[in-house]
Amino acid sequence: MPRIVQLPSSVITKIAAGEVIERPSSVVKELLENSIDAGSTRIEIDLEQGGTDLIRVVDDGCGIDQADLRLAFASHATSKLRDADDLFRIGTMGFRGEALASIGGVGQVTLQSRAAGQDSGAELICNGGDYSEVRPWNGAPGTRIEVRHLFFNTPVRKKFLKTHSTELGHITDTLQRIALAHSHLHLVLRHNNRLVLEVPAAASLPERIALFFGSDVREKLYWVDTVQGSARLTGFIADPSCDRGNAKLQYLFLNGRWIRDRSLGHAMQEAYRGLLMTGRYAIAFLYLTLPPDEVDVNVHPTKTEVRFRDGQALYHLVRAAVKQRLNDENLVPRLQAPPETPREGGEVTVTTAPESSLFDAPPVTRGADATLLDELAAKPAPTFHPPMINGDLGGRALQIHDSYLVVETPAGMLVIDQHALHERILFEQLRRRIRDGQLEVQRLLIPEPIDLPAEQAACVLEAKAELGQLGLEIDDFGGGTVLLTSYPALLGRISPLDIFKGTLDCLLNKERPPTKEQMLHHLLATMACKAAVKAGDKLTQEEIIHLMELRDLAEDSHHCPHGRPTSLIFSKHELEKQFRRV
Repeated sequence: MPRIVQLPSSVITKIAAGEVIERPSSVVKELLENSIDAGSTRIEIDLEQGGTDLIRVVDDGCGIDQADLRLAFASHATSKLRDADDLFRIGTMGFRGEALASIGGVGQVTLQSRAAGQDSGAELICNGGDYSEVRPWNGAPGTRIEVRHLFFNTPVRKKFLKTHSTELGHITDTLQRIALAHSHLHLVLRHNNRLVLEVPAAASLPERIALFFGSDVREKLYWVDTVQGSARLTGFIADPSCDRGNAKLQYLFLNGRWIRDRSLGHAMQEAYRGLLMTGRYAIAFLYLTLPPDEVDVNVHPTKTEVRFRDGQALYHLVRAAVKQRLNDENLVPRLQAPPETPREGGEVTVTTAPESSLFDAPPVTRGADATLLDELAAKPAPTFHPPMINGDLGGRALQIHDSYLVVETPAGMLVIDQHALHERILFEQLRRRIRDGQLEVQRLLIPEPIDLPAEQAACVLEAKAELGQLGLEIDDFGGGTVLLTSYPALLGRISPLDIFKGTLDCLLNKERPPTKEQMLHHLLATMACKAAVKAGDKLTQEEIIHLMELRDLAEDSHHCPHGRPTSLIFSKHELEKQFRRV
């Protein structure tokens, strides 16, 4: 067996750099955090070739004292900690004291800095761990760092870098997070002498969101501000209609630091449950403020993952705050009018007649159709009286295509999906009765035997308690057969077997076992979907009135449990606009 030897400092530096410096964006992140800790208000970043040839960061912060310039590159040397206890109350962006040491180990670094109040500054060059003498420098107060030829001495690492445009994209993402977390900063990013991004210090948080993600996101944001004990949650969440196919636009900041936390991300998705379709993700920009001693940020080299002292309380804070804010909004989607199609040629030709013909029209001579026209004129017009709706909407309602209800409202009209609305109503009724312990169960005189493959039968029996809460009581009959002995009386309009099959599909379609709360939600939604009126069901006037009365009692009548909208609003102004009245 080979003898144990101590690695040389050059190898140690490269190993440490591998933990912190993954790509050019890692360098930008570490340097920006140092600039923020230095109290900078303006930071400029210049790049060449995606940051592989040059990364230059210039700030107007407090600067580094000339005597400390050489020490800034030493491993685990920092101005932000003094003893071990400080690790449990971190109040700065950086604190490990290894960023510059790691960067200097894999790049050619020039550090120039002038401390506030000093007549001149100093310069130091670090070339892959080899240092020059400290020399005078007459630049402006602040710090200027150039990193050239990143990974020049570790070509294996350099081969794993992507294209320049890809690396620039990662750097832009890093800059966006810094700009969203620190709204007082003026940030400038240039690439190959071309301005890529400039964020003025005067730009508010909504303006920064619009700059990065577009005005359509900004216009659908709701402000959140909640305090729970020593924790405060602020920021913006987006309307469910402004969803995305991934979670990339879910930003979470802790004490000015962008972090990733799976638990808090799950809490936010749970708050949107029933408002988003499966596979869709909400947009949010949330800021969590905690006392430094209630969070440990020293669990990951890049400081993007943290450990909370009471993560469960924060989970409930995020979920409750977001859910309450969504409940406060009227989330009825607006019906989009079709774009106006110009007539052929783009112009309208109007033919005028002599003025007299407009008022003194000649008598109409009726031909063979005269008898039919007279008969139609003599018959009284058929009368149709759509049912009157009481409650919040008022007005009249009618069913079209045996699928949709069109309801007159004071502000215009509402188009309702009868299945989605009834599904939401049944879902809430089931959930309320389960929560209050008042779910009525109809027992079967003769238990219904259901033959299943052994794997499915085991899955059903494993969820026996949850199914029992829903009124679906089952027993093991052996050999892959289960007995259904009861079902919820509220769903008496469909067969117990159909109810069970719907819930079984929900259980088996999960890639991983759902939590108890998730399972109940999905099973309730499935049962409600099976029992609700369907598209194509003709409703009587009494049924329409009853359905609309139940709508007024629903907690969330705007979305079905699966996230589809139950209704679309078309305002009177939009109608008048389409008919050229305004």
